[in-house]
Amino acid sequence: MNKARKIVCAITFQVVILTGLLACKGETVLQNIISFDTIMPEFIGSKAVSATEIAFEFSVPVNVKSVQFDPPAEIEQIEDGQRVVVKVIHPLPAGERFMADLIVSDSKGNILNVLTPFRARNERLPNMVINEIRTEYSKPKVEFIELYTKSAGNLGAISVITAINGKDKPIYEFPPIEVSQGEYIVLHLRTIEEGAVDELTGDLSRSTCTETSTSARDLWIAGNEERLRKTDGVALLNQDGGILDAVLYSEYTSGEWTKNELVQFCTLLSENSAWQSKDQMQGPILPKDAFGSNVTTTTRTICRDETVADSHSSQDWYITVTSGATPGLPNRTERYADTTLKAVKMVSKNKK
Repeated sequence: MNKARKIVCAITFQVVILTGLLACKGETVLQNIISFDTIMPEFIGSKAVSATEIAFEFSVPVNVKSVQFDPPAEIEQIEDGQRVVVKVIHPLPAGERFMADLIVSDSKGNILNVLTPFRARNERLPNMVINEIRTEYSKPKVEFIELYTKSAGNLGAISVITAINGKDKPIYEFPPIEVSQGEYIVLHLRTIEEGAVDELTGDLSRSTCTETSTSARDLWIAGNEERLRKTDGVALLNQDGGILDAVLYSEYTSGEWTKNELVQFCTLLSENSAWQSKDQMQGPILPKDAFGSNVTTTTRTICRDETVADSHSSQDWYITVTSGATPGLPNRTERYADTTLKAVKMVSKNKK
């Protein structure tokens, strides 16, 4: 998600209490309370529910005193309540980022001023899959997540999460970008070179860094942080938190998960039917069900088999040959074979 500021101000009488700064989904929350009443209305969240309707959730029923949008949008109707619904006259551009400025009051006369970001509803999501992943970094080759579009649409408001970061801390949120069927989109997870320009339009030659391509759409996450681990997972989420596609991979493929974040990610996969166990039995998704990533390197990436239907399981994936990484291009079909393991088997066979 883009870094944004959400400022919540609750105002009634004469006493000022600064309650503090809180971190919430990558946003900064400031509550500035002026009240003798210990129970104040709280803002919970916002979401575009259609192209013309935006919902704002509160802890108690409220009445809207005023509401403004940036960029501006002409308001047709406001529905008060614990769930405030604001309807605009003209459909908002799909996936566009807006700021909403509301002033509301509760039954006790307390006044709450809310400044919060939201994304306009995007009803034109493309059918899209995760296609290739690099988990390792060796300058100037950075980690990446490659996507492939199976249909045309708009990427606006699709978010990318990882298992270790969790659902509430997306590593990226797509701006509104019109895409065609058959596009390769490479999300580069570090920015360490000059020429790292987001290709938001039809010009796919703007980015000139290592491993960019004029035939693929290159997008960048600023900074030089590690955002993928060798035991991790990646998922694409829609605006309702549903999973559009996901992949789970692990260095160890037996026993139990050693991190609670991985357990939570697997629960999310199960709830969305986004990943199947190897035996297709009911129960928790375990390391045995993940794709094995222990031999990945900078040039040996995790690749989807583009010739088979998506089964939402480890069977769809393989590790490409050394020097076989192809960000922005069709995956190399040659698969990595562990020659050390082969040599051990051959020695064992010769001894018999």
